[in-house]
Amino acid sequence: MKLLAAFALPALAAATVGVDVSASFSAADFKCLEEPGGHGPVKFAIVRAYQSGGQVDPNAKATIQAALDAGVSHVDAYLFPDVHGDPAAQVRDTHSALSGVRYGMIWYDIERLSWSSSQATNQDFIKKLVDEGKSLGVHAGIYTNYYNWQDIVGLDWDYPHKEGLPLWYAHYDNSPSFSDFKAFGGWTSPSIKQYAGDVTTCGKDVDFNWYP
Repeated sequence: MKLLAAFALPALAAATVGVDVSASFSAADFKCLEEPGGHGPVKFAIVRAYQSGGQVDPNAKATIQAALDAGVSHVDAYLFPDVHGDPAAQVRDTHSALSGVRYGMIWYDIERLSWSSSQATNQDFIKKLVDEGKSLGVHAGIYTNYYNWQDIVGLDWDYPHKEGLPLWYAHYDNSPSFSDFKAFGGWTSPSIKQYAGDVTTCGKDVDFNWYP
């Protein structure tokens, strides 16, 4: 969930715009984000619930509740895994930590950070994330992009797609559109695009996302 630069942003029309966040946000912060601005009013949020250092994000539950209290229409969580830890345990810990708060999905964040040089090892890790989520009844998806998937597991590996997990992909081109999408991992169409990152708005750092 990171980017190299921020952008000057055009006004958007007839778009469903959302943010993903990795810090504590209050209901007032989300209220501010819901005001019409350069991206249009924010209508969904995806909150980090697990940190790559190997622990549940202590701010996740309160931040999800804050988004709901502010009237954000749809709120999901994402799990940024510790690739040296137990993948199934990380899904269990995240699921348990979010008990009692309403959210839609958990997205597994698959991006280049300390993964094994063995794609087979990485495939097994992600398979265990997917399988544990399914065993817990978690509605899950995958966050990644073409080049991360190519490096980590190989473009042809399609287990999450075969298991029904949708795709949230990153391409920081400042364009809320799927026109740039290139198929990989069995996905021929995505569900969400992260199109701008590390943007400071309402005094907070967010990434901007879109779906049609």
